[in-house]
Amino acid sequence: MTSELQGNRLFRQQAFIAGVWREASDAEKHPVYDPSTGDIVGETPLCSNEDVLEAISAAHAAQKNWAARTASERASVMKRWHALIVRHREDLSRIMTSEQGKPLYESRLEIDFSAAFVEWYAEEARRVYGDIIPSPLPHRQTLVTKQPVGVTAAVTPWNFPASMIARKVAPALAAGCAMIVKPSEQTPFIALAFAVLAEEAGLPAGLLSVVTGSSPSIVKVITDSAVVRKLSFTGSTEVGQILIRQCADTVMRMSMELGGNAPVIIFEDCDWDAALDGLMALKFRNGGQTCVCANRVFVQNSIRETFTKAFADKAAALKLGRGFDEAVDIGPLIHQAAADGMAAIVARAVEQGAEIVTGGKQPEGPGCFFEPTVLAGVNRDMDVARNEIFGPITPIIGFDDEAEVIAAANDSEFGLASYMYTRDLGRAWRVSDALEYGLVGINEVAISNEVAPFGGVKQSGFGREGSKYGIDEYVEIKYRCMGGLAV
Repeated sequence: MTSELQGNRLFRQQAFIAGVWREASDAEKHPVYDPSTGDIVGETPLCSNEDVLEAISAAHAAQKNWAARTASERASVMKRWHALIVRHREDLSRIMTSEQGKPLYESRLEIDFSAAFVEWYAEEARRVYGDIIPSPLPHRQTLVTKQPVGVTAAVTPWNFPASMIARKVAPALAAGCAMIVKPSEQTPFIALAFAVLAEEAGLPAGLLSVVTGSSPSIVKVITDSAVVRKLSFTGSTEVGQILIRQCADTVMRMSMELGGNAPVIIFEDCDWDAALDGLMALKFRNGGQTCVCANRVFVQNSIRETFTKAFADKAAALKLGRGFDEAVDIGPLIHQAAADGMAAIVARAVEQGAEIVTGGKQPEGPGCFFEPTVLAGVNRDMDVARNEIFGPITPIIGFDDEAEVIAAANDSEFGLASYMYTRDLGRAWRVSDALEYGLVGINEVAISNEVAPFGGVKQSGFGREGSKYGIDEYVEIKYRCMGGLAV
């Protein structure tokens, strides 16, 4: 597979800075590993502070000209980028699976998802509307317009390395901003491949840079900059808190999509098959390495035992393996420390009284794999119910009534995604209204798309990505008061 990637023109092992493909100024490299085998996929430059400053300077110069273009001109470039992403779907998918490990069918879906954001925001570029507000005084007009923030930056994670870039870069470009992307060290190659296609689409040099290397040092240069005016981050709450503090000195605008501890509530009146299939898709997509996947599964006690067995049987039937095997359901975790962490979570849960229904260990052989695991006998005070799991472990928690489960679901510092299954329309409305989460799926788990706002509350962050609200994160509101209009 490595030799196949080497011959792929989208597979770049250089940073993309100021419109130039180049090594780091100090020539240091960082290896990237295939988590399913441990083999080296390739190497990327460890960009220095000077490299990052060069990217910022180029972005500052390019952004003014880009913002001066009409919305339709910006949209045309973005539509060409979208077409190239669609055309190279298979190559992009294979690059992503090689470095991230997820099954190839999941990579293909993520490329489709990413392309949808680019297309959506190409169209939204024409719809950044202002207002004329009736003036409280005669002979005046009150005008409100929206202008691009300027130079922006994005720090993206390894779990969805393509879609998290598209969801941030596309609205920034549509609004007239420049963007500097810092991808995860584990998954830089899909970000660089997207940059290849953006360059081919005609994006001006310097408008988009991809700097690779150590996150703390690169991000500190960005947050210290008076030129960068907006930072978008997806990652853990702990790192997000550090970045919020770092951005305080320059009063930099931020979007923060942080940790989650998503509850899934299965009521006794649910559509049984829909709830089982939905929970399977939600929990085990990307091996459970998503911030919106099922983290705590609350099942009404009247059906809990039967539902748990049916779910565990389905989980036990999933096939683990390398993502390039089309028959594989679950790929590896991102690195060995993640797999070891799953073993520690299970051991602690059992120590606190949980029971392993299926799974619970790392399989023999190479790769960072962990079995799909279902835990019964879990209560809301156990560590496995208090902390984000980020892996294929499903704790099942029983409940009796609405009030009890609402209190349990909201008993978290996180507030990103939540889900429920019920056929009672009144209950669906009452419970969804009471859940303290930015996203609520009702009889549906595939809730993320380009037209809907994505984001959380509490310690899951702030700001929204996707939808018409997502582009507002990259514009400033300007108010003009025009006087002297009397005849």
